[in-house]
Formats: sequence, C-alpha cells, structure tokens
Amino acid sequence: MESSHHREQATARNTLRRWLAQAVAATVLVTAYFLLPLDDLGPRRPTLSWTLFGLTLALIATLLLQQIGHVLLDHPHARPGLVIPLLMSLSILVFATTYQALAQRPGELIGLDTRLDALYFTLVTLATIGYGDITPHGQAARLVAILQILYTFIFLTAAATALSRQLRTVLLRRRTDHHPEP
Repeated sequence: MESSHHREQATARNTLRRWLAQAVAATVLVTAYFLLPLDDLGPRRPTLSWTLFGLTLALIATLLLQQIGHVLLDHPHARPGLVIPLLMSLSILVFATTYQALAQRPGELIGLDTRLDALYFTLVTLATIGYGDITPHGQAARLVAILQILYTFIFLTAAATALSRQLRTVLLRRRTDHHPEP
C-alpha cells in the first residue's frame, strides 16, 4: 500500500515538473518573440528572410513528424506531451514573425503594425476566424497565409491528434494500473 502511495506522489511530482517545464519554455519562446531584434528581416533582406522561414518550418515539421512517429510506435522514452505543444507554439511564432517582417513592406498587410498584431493575425488565421481587421493584400502575405493554412491542416492537426492519442493512452494505462482486471 505504501509503495502505491509513493508511486502516485512521484507521478504527481513528475507531472508538475513537466507542466512547469512547458510553462517556462513557452514563456521563453514568447519573450524571445517580443524581444529578439528581428527588424532586419523582411524587405531589407528577402533572401535571408525566406530562407530562414522555409528552413525553420521544415525543421519544426520534421520534429513534429518524429514526435508523431513516437506516439504511433508507442516509443517508451518519448515525451510528446512536452515536445509537441512547444513545437506547435514555435510554429505559430514563426508565422507571426514572418507576418511582422512582411508588414514592413507598404501595402503587404493592412492593419498589422506591431508584433502583437502579427501574433493576433496568426492566431486568428489558425483558428479560421478571419475578423477582417488585418488583411493580406500583397502576394507574399497571401502566400504566407496560404502556407500557414496548409501547414496547420497538415502538421498541427496531425500533431494535435497524436497528442490526444498519447493522452488517451496514458490515461488508460493509469486506469489499468489503479484498477487491474480480476
């Protein structure tokens, strides 16, 4: 009985540590998004900007697919509950950074003036709400919006599905551990 209680306490501590690690990592990502000097990206350095955008999204997609594979193969040492949400958050910040860079070019994105505007527009696009207060008028901005929609549909949806599958598996294991079948 005592060992079961200690196991439950250890599980609770590990869960709390994972949540805290995720909160710290998300805070670092968002803080970096708002504080990093990214103003040189955009129309002043288009080749660098597009290259960073493409490589970063490709890297995130690769890491997401790796995590999805870990979930599907039930990899014992994988931590998709920690990694997938952070990768999803990072992809959102990459799109927000790209919109902010594109907005430096007059007429590209109407109504987008700040990094908060860019993050807001990214989330509104992600949620398919489309309030209409910020609109992509330029071809580059429309291309990035299309890429965001496709990226969300393909990678973020698959990652969220894998994450929910992982959660369901963990909950079923815990239920089986606490209530073994007779």
